[in-house]
Amino acid sequence: MFFEVMEMEKLEDILREGLKLMGQEVTEDALRRFRIYYERLTEVGSVMNLTAIKGEGPVATLHFLDSAALLRYADFSGARVLDGGTGAGFPGMPLAILRSDARFTLLDSQQKRIEFLQDTVSRLGLENVECVCLRAEEAPPEYRESFDIVTSRAVARLNVLAELCLPFVKLGGSFIAMKALDCGEERQEAQNAAHELGGSFPDLRRYDIPFSDTGRALIVIGKAAPTPAKYPRRWAKITKRPL
Repeated sequence: MFFEVMEMEKLEDILREGLKLMGQEVTEDALRRFRIYYERLTEVGSVMNLTAIKGEGPVATLHFLDSAALLRYADFSGARVLDGGTGAGFPGMPLAILRSDARFTLLDSQQKRIEFLQDTVSRLGLENVECVCLRAEEAPPEYRESFDIVTSRAVARLNVLAELCLPFVKLGGSFIAMKALDCGEERQEAQNAAHELGGSFPDLRRYDIPFSDTGRALIVIGKAAPTPAKYPRRWAKITKRPL
């Protein structure tokens, strides 16, 4: 599979074939937006250190197709989605390009990243995305339990991410954390946090990224009960004494 992507070379071809293998359709307009997004990552990414992944093939597979994998494990139809700690826009921006029927909020605490994302959203002509500079634990009350899906590809441990993200999820919604394959220990470690925060037992889903030798995992936590008002705590307390 890795050699096939080397032969295709073009980002558009990799995405078209990769998404087909994932059971997803992609329009020419979406491919045009992915091209603009890739060029923005290339132009600005090296200056701002947005991503260490370079080149059309690696970006198409390890960023764009990896982000699109979430579409197989959650219903995004008309959903309100929050991407916590979005960084360079993953997974939220690729999902927004592919699903114009859903509304996305890209959340990050770094103003420069948000400015990059706002400019990129404008260049892409996306009307279903807002970019917000905010720490998750300092979000206003109107954000609380108001999103159908909350996702994060941030590197923090799952029990920490759960405290930051589950308060945003409405009852019946889901928090989806994108993780490496060897995340079994994190999953076990986060069981208490999920329960304390009103979440279900963390469900592990594994998948392969097309045209890559990389396997990944999703941990899905459903929202079964309201999150107690005392959560999330301040960042220092979250990291010092994780649930």
